[in-house]
Amino acid sequence: MRSNLGSLSQQLSRVAARQRVRNGWICQSCRVNQARCKPFSTSSALQKAIDNPYYVTTPIFYVNAAPHVGHLYSMLVADVLKRWQVLKGNRAILSTGTDEHGMKVQQAARLQDLHPKAMCDANSEAFRDLANKANIDYDFFIRTTDPQHKEAVEFFWNRLKESGYIYETVHEGWYCVSDETYYPENMIEKRISPLTGKGYMASVETGNMVEWQEEHNYHFRLTAFKDRLLKFYAANPRFMFPQARFHEMVDWVENNLEDLSISRPTSRLEWGIPVPDDPKQVIYVWVDALINYLTVTGYPMWPPGAEHTKGWPANVHVVGKDIMRFHCVYWPALLMAVDLPLPKTVVSHGHWLMGKQKMSKSTRNVVNPFFALDRWGVDVMRYFLIHKGSMAKDSDYSNVFIVDQYKKGLKNGLGNLLNRVTQPKQWNLRDAVIACCGDMFDQFTGDIADQRRRIQTLLPTAEEHMDKFNPRRALRGIMAVIYDTQVYLSNTEPWNKTAEEDRKEVNQIVFHAAETLRVAGILLQPFMPEKMSELLDVLGVSIDRRTCQYAKLQVDYSYGTPFVPIVKGAAGSLFPPIPVED
Repeated sequence: MRSNLGSLSQQLSRVAARQRVRNGWICQSCRVNQARCKPFSTSSALQKAIDNPYYVTTPIFYVNAAPHVGHLYSMLVADVLKRWQVLKGNRAILSTGTDEHGMKVQQAARLQDLHPKAMCDANSEAFRDLANKANIDYDFFIRTTDPQHKEAVEFFWNRLKESGYIYETVHEGWYCVSDETYYPENMIEKRISPLTGKGYMASVETGNMVEWQEEHNYHFRLTAFKDRLLKFYAANPRFMFPQARFHEMVDWVENNLEDLSISRPTSRLEWGIPVPDDPKQVIYVWVDALINYLTVTGYPMWPPGAEHTKGWPANVHVVGKDIMRFHCVYWPALLMAVDLPLPKTVVSHGHWLMGKQKMSKSTRNVVNPFFALDRWGVDVMRYFLIHKGSMAKDSDYSNVFIVDQYKKGLKNGLGNLLNRVTQPKQWNLRDAVIACCGDMFDQFTGDIADQRRRIQTLLPTAEEHMDKFNPRRALRGIMAVIYDTQVYLSNTEPWNKTAEEDRKEVNQIVFHAAETLRVAGILLQPFMPEKMSELLDVLGVSIDRRTCQYAKLQVDYSYGTPFVPIVKGAAGSLFPPIPVED
């Protein structure tokens, strides 16, 4: 690999200079200190991050159509992973955004008789609105039409060129517009349209139609990285989750690797970032898109050797299973070519189905996430999607499923348990907490001893699943303890123990049910932040005692007095009955 430190230094200087003089404005720090401007419009948030923040990304979403519930799920998985790190006391940053170049955008804009940028502006705002409505705690919303991103892509391209891994050639092959990629011959098959009866060539992988293309463009020597990729996979078994897709990617590299076409002629595609020094070509949309993960960290204007202080390498890329190859084969190879650290983990999830069919904008088989959030509530949808969604498999979406999960897990589970602990006249929660303060761990037997063991498993079990990037199993594990606690209260019947000599036992029963709610409420905050804030308010848990540090048995005796008025009955329930439409 060649290096050209002189040209690299010159290009960095040019990038910094363009940032300083854009729109004729020079920031105060540049005027006074002759320092560069911040290379990303929202990078002030990064200044608050300590060295090496935990960096989570969603895929950036393609803007050729409106968002659907599958996009919401990607956002939500990433959001839960980020919030979990914050709950553990770590600094974490989350990036999301929109992918706005390429043939699909160009075609969609033409169909609407719009300039591509105008369509991108409207549709990108829809994705931002969705993130805000779903309470996604993102730090950056990047658009690939941002000037800073264009500069990062140009710089990355020049580094690739200097490395010697780009060459020009005439390319011919099967190209899929829907997937924005070429497929090798062994990944193409003939299919028959069920609507027209006509035959067409399609990708074996996605089923989308392909067409033969012959054009002059630039190629990336992807095959030169075959051995390095396989060696990296072997040395980093946690690079891809779930494990089954790890094997798919290894098989792809071993059997299907080809050099990658990384530009398109402007005669076919105008809407993209031009190749530096060659205006007749635009950069392949996937090369452009992947670099967004670097752009938000301030690339290329990193202090030498300090890229980690800005978040790179990413700790987790959250993606759908259909874009694993781009993130787990192309992206690592591109980063290797320019000597940049590789992301630590790529987590992929399954698709959402309706009627056994994948949700897709092209087939209009989608759920409008805005309508769903309005109908069911933000935290209810957050709960349902994480509880039902799967990393390894596809998941079915149905309003019937949402109602079932609401009734079982939320209304009759968490909500009912909270009412049973805080509303009865037979006891006072604060008195029960005080009475059990300092009780020895080894003095309990029977139902209470069993309940103590359940509480003690909550944090380590959740941590185990979250460390494996499986929020679904973490959530289900917590909810299983909630269900068991309902049984525990039914078995112990504290409401029937009215004699004075039973007071100590009643306090112990109630205290351990409350401890379960307190610990579970803390751990459920990444999944349902607003509702769990309400639950902890009802329990009277201090704001500064809602982290993993306090998600343990008998570490907080200060709670028990609610911060909000207790309203009895359905009107005061954390999860009241919801009207169900036919």
